[in-house]
Amino acid sequence: MTTRRLLCRLAGGFLFAFATFAPALALVFNPFSFTLANGLLVVVVENRRAPIVTHMVWYRAGAADEPPGKSGIAHFLEHLMFKGTERVAPGEFSRIVAREGGRDNAFTSWDYTGYFQTVARDRLGLVMAREADRMANLRRAEESVATERDVVLEERRQVVDNLPSARLREQMNATMFLNHPYGRPIIGWEHEIRALTREDALTWYRTWYAPNNAVLVVAGDVAAGEVRALAETHYGPIPARPVPVRARPAEPVPQAARRVALRDERVRQPSVSRQYLAPSARRGDSVHAYPLQVLADIAGGQAGRFHRALVIDRQLAVSAGVGYDPDAFDMAVFSFSATARPGVAIEALEAALDEEIAALLRDGVEAADVARAQSRMRDAAILARDALGTAPRAIGSEMMTGATIEQIESWPARIAAVSAAEVTAAARAVLREERSVTGLLLPRGRP
Repeated sequence: MTTRRLLCRLAGGFLFAFATFAPALALVFNPFSFTLANGLLVVVVENRRAPIVTHMVWYRAGAADEPPGKSGIAHFLEHLMFKGTERVAPGEFSRIVAREGGRDNAFTSWDYTGYFQTVARDRLGLVMAREADRMANLRRAEESVATERDVVLEERRQVVDNLPSARLREQMNATMFLNHPYGRPIIGWEHEIRALTREDALTWYRTWYAPNNAVLVVAGDVAAGEVRALAETHYGPIPARPVPVRARPAEPVPQAARRVALRDERVRQPSVSRQYLAPSARRGDSVHAYPLQVLADIAGGQAGRFHRALVIDRQLAVSAGVGYDPDAFDMAVFSFSATARPGVAIEALEAALDEEIAALLRDGVEAADVARAQSRMRDAAILARDALGTAPRAIGSEMMTGATIEQIESWPARIAAVSAAEVTAAARAVLREERSVTGLLLPRGRP
């Protein structure tokens, strides 16, 4: 089985940029969609550039849907989905894909869980049959549960506990979200992972893994009619089941700025991070979601004003970045980060970051800044069109958080209509001290 990764919010920014602009470029996605009688929504993106296909199943169930005290169960079940069914032995699905020259993987986020395979086009029916099998017939052996729980604990040690920057992000998220489950780590808290049981996994599987709670996206060298016939054959017989409505607590209005400092002897270059609670495309003042995406491009990246100011002009940082991803079921985060140059005090770097944010809020952005950002985003979309996996990831992640295909297709015009005044207004609405969490990553022994 290949190593699976946890998707975090900030990783979705590029996909969002592609999803917003690509359809405007001669309708790059131009998807076909249909719904089976059991409620499974199927989306097909024809891409004839190579004789391969990506088959991706998304479930509307993620870490933020977990009950209190059961953090990590969504990711835990992702692992167990590779432990076989009555027809397929543990690990055999991945071995079959590898033997056929393909690759498979899975991912968990706060809002969804996904499974995918990329194979030769004539192997689509093969992987679809097995993915449909584990949608309905997952094996539930106790020994698999115990073994995989240890695997998850080791994964947590590798990707969180052994990385000071990951531990800081985890603590910042827990500090940012006072009431919402986005404050819990996707992989889970260690003590709660250790307590997960076979019955916990079964309950999660029975609750959320149903065709009427899933979206199948197929992209590649296929025709929509061919995919429909295969989907009817393999997924069609799986019965629909009642699925609960997602009920998540709302995050209260922030009242005070918060700070988190993590010290570790492995830290060689101190860094500062700043997060602001921000609206997403569907929660909060969502009118700001498109302007914030443009702002993130203006401020971030190698050409962005923060990199230019902190790294090139003032030479206080070796790197500086800005992130925002509106693709969340609930609220989002707008973030800044910078890593100090050797010999630069973290206090000086944080003060410079404060000054640059203050200047942005005071002066706003120019129309030329917005035009250049929109041009860069269009260029990135054009370059990304050839990647077979981009369309299913962009479409699937958006649909998991409430977007329709029609809304995805209409986003380019909305982004293109964003004005400098709207970007400035969004910055002033979101980048407010009381909405912030500041994180410092420091060497151990610093006073």
